[in-house]
Amino acid sequence: MATLNIVLVEPEIPANTGNIARTCAATGARLHLVKPFGFSLDDKHLKRAGLDYWHLLDISYYDSIDDFFEKNKGGKFFYFTTKALNRHTDAEYSDGCYLVFGKETRGLPESLLVKNRERCVRIPMIEEARSLNLSNSVAIAAYEVLRQWDYPELLTHGELHRHKWSD
Repeated sequence: MATLNIVLVEPEIPANTGNIARTCAATGARLHLVKPFGFSLDDKHLKRAGLDYWHLLDISYYDSIDDFFEKNKGGKFFYFTTKALNRHTDAEYSDGCYLVFGKETRGLPESLLVKNRERCVRIPMIEEARSLNLSNSVAIAAYEVLRQWDYPELLTHGELHRHKWSD
């Protein structure tokens, strides 16, 4: 199975992190959470947003961004930011890649973005919009990667059930 890694650097809003955890669980993506967090891991909003998907989640925690990079040396990282020149759909995502997202209020550190310009990507939006919600951005990004990979091991079809009143 192909591996997709979602990285949240210093997430601040528990409901966003819970929604992202649910997206990761539903897609088989690994979730990486980099401290400090703007909430407690037993926050009811975090748990409620993830509902009953927590048992499906592959999650790792890191004490800092330096700790994350130290433990994931050699990874292919893509940095999602409104400051990027490249569109997220133009990147070619390889197996095991990491999609890195910053905190809701400030995004990723500019020093990190400057050092990795060629791997910075943005989700297009109108000029007047400051940014998208973090959990929406992660879902858009994750599904673009999975689309490029032809949705490995994901159910890609469903079926309607006949009802007594049909026909």
